[in-house]
Amino acid sequence: MNTYISMIRGINVSGQKKIKMDELRKMYEDIGFKKVTSYIQSGNVLFEDKSKNQNELAKRIEKKISEHFGYDVSLFVLTPDELKSIRKLNPFVKRKDVDVRRLYVSILLNKPDSALVEKLIVVNFEPDEFVINDKTIYLYCPVSYGNSKLSNNYFENKLKVIATTRNWNTVNELIRLADDSLK
Repeated sequence: MNTYISMIRGINVSGQKKIKMDELRKMYEDIGFKKVTSYIQSGNVLFEDKSKNQNELAKRIEKKISEHFGYDVSLFVLTPDELKSIRKLNPFVKRKDVDVRRLYVSILLNKPDSALVEKLIVVNFEPDEFVINDKTIYLYCPVSYGNSKLSNNYFENKLKVIATTRNWNTVNELIRLADDSLK
């Protein structure tokens, strides 16, 4: 069995696309996934499955959410190692002046076009900062992510890709939960 971490984009945010986590876990179990665990209300689900095709898993789950809850969603399926790599490559954690409670990670469904990235990285968003690395955007918002221009929607708009954003605590907790499930 393989362990996966799925992240659903845009559920339970500002009263939109409400899904109760107990119902979501049950739906995952109905699909046939094993050791299903959710973390907080934003659609983070850990599970096990025999499949090695993450894109196929994402499509199956998206289809089932649409059928079961009536919402079209975008879903990201990562392995624990992929999420650990994202954590390891965060350029902001090495800086002494960074409050890790103000770190965020946006995961992109596809690698953005390099011309769109080049246009974006020259714009100054101080005090907020970001670094784009392949299909990941690392964000540091020292005042407030909620008031930052660097929102999930902003990056999707500018880079023409689907994204989902998680705070640094969530990234670390998902890795911890995945490690616990592998024991």
